[in-house]
Amino acid sequence: MIERILKEADLILEEIRKEKIEVDIDEILSKEKISYKELLALLLDDRDENLIKLGEWSKKITERYFGKVITLFTPLYLSNYCLSGCKYCGFSADNKIDRIKLSREEIIEEIKEIKKHNIDSILLLTGCDRINTPFEYILEAVEISKDYFSEVIVEVYPMEIEEYKILVKNGLTGVTQYQETYNEKLYEELHPYGPKKNFWYRLHTQERAIKGGVWEVTLGVLLGLNDPVEDVFKMILHAEYLQRKFSNIEVNISFPRLRTEGISFKERFHITDKKFLRFIFVSRVYLKNVGITISTRESPTLRDMLIGYGITKMSAGSRTTVGGYSREKTSSKQFKVEDSRGIEEIIEVIRKKGYRPEFTNWVRGGIV
Repeated sequence: MIERILKEADLILEEIRKEKIEVDIDEILSKEKISYKELLALLLDDRDENLIKLGEWSKKITERYFGKVITLFTPLYLSNYCLSGCKYCGFSADNKIDRIKLSREEIIEEIKEIKKHNIDSILLLTGCDRINTPFEYILEAVEISKDYFSEVIVEVYPMEIEEYKILVKNGLTGVTQYQETYNEKLYEELHPYGPKKNFWYRLHTQERAIKGGVWEVTLGVLLGLNDPVEDVFKMILHAEYLQRKFSNIEVNISFPRLRTEGISFKERFHITDKKFLRFIFVSRVYLKNVGITISTRESPTLRDMLIGYGITKMSAGSRTTVGGYSREKTSSKQFKVEDSRGIEEIIEVIRKKGYRPEFTNWVRGGIV
């Protein structure tokens, strides 16, 4: 069970912190299976020469398992209503912002605007609020979206298996759910009240979704909240656990860096570009056929550089406001977008690098 794996991870983290780690990267990379301790050693290592080697391996592995393809998707914010008091989020119930929920007609208007750019994969998002955005509202949004997109993913509040079954029957293909941090004590501090407060219920979201029939799940952490090595280490082990338990589904991971918008919360751990690259490369080396998503939270320069080096999915043309695609005046942002380029510009960059931008996700089981 995942509880046992995370407990083992805590023991290894405690043990490693007490000793100096010597990393023989060539020996580790030559192994068929990397151990938990070796995985942690790679995440902790800070030598530039090793980072270069990891990048080279990451590129080879990515092209072997995914080819020279980058899948594009666009997020659509349906509502910014939220009942949770997350200390780091622009949509937190504590924030005095205008709350908006798209109507059926407005959802269609937003979708039509997105479809002008040939996007075939949509991510539907809401805050954590079953009152203002009940299950029936999410169901309607999925039903509308399935007529326009081959891939419909939701990033909303955690649901029950039976609810996921109904959504899948009506067009849902995937579920994204960020754990934010895998440190349970810190998680409780950062989520003082609201439905998001339940650490373990949230952590089991992907399993319930898979049992409900989705074929794709994404998990992730928000870098900057906690010791990033701990969070990335545990997220990788969580992804591996899901792959082993459910071999016929696609697992993706993502670990964007914290971007605050309209709130006073400051990052507790600063993650440099080098650390960020290391986390992506090590994730690819350890999880050869897991999808890795990079958000528009990252800069255009960094996103462009990573094409071919571990990532398999990119959000494009993102608006983090409700009604951000079809309206001039929209709601408050959930976070600041660093890469504000249009979809066509991102497509051109991908092609110039010798890769193919893909609008439809044909992946089944993690291999194109």
